[in-house]
Amino acid sequence: MISTWSEWKRYPRHGRGDNLEAPISPGIYEVRIAGTGALYSFGAVDNLAQALALLPVGSKSWFGRRDTSDVPDLEYRTCATSSKADAKAAAERMIGRRETYMSGAA
Repeated sequence: MISTWSEWKRYPRHGRGDNLEAPISPGIYEVRIAGTGALYSFGAVDNLAQALALLPVGSKSWFGRRDTSDVPDLEYRTCATSSKADAKAAAERMIGRRETYMSGAA
């Protein structure tokens, strides 16, 4: 069973005190660059909240701190599913539709 996509939310930036809001369940996530809409990351995972929290964003300095000047302004959305298998199937359909659209647009 696949639910609908959540609204786009601003991805938390280090030091800003924002919270990540995502289900602790299997599903699909999509992260995009806010200014351009370009895809940053996409995946079908067992735990949406954990996957988004562990997403590598920006670069780390030698002292273990993230360089905030390199971090793009990101947005994310999620779509919960009942199992990871459902998430993978939905992600594959989405990728297939995107590829079909892009091949027709070229």
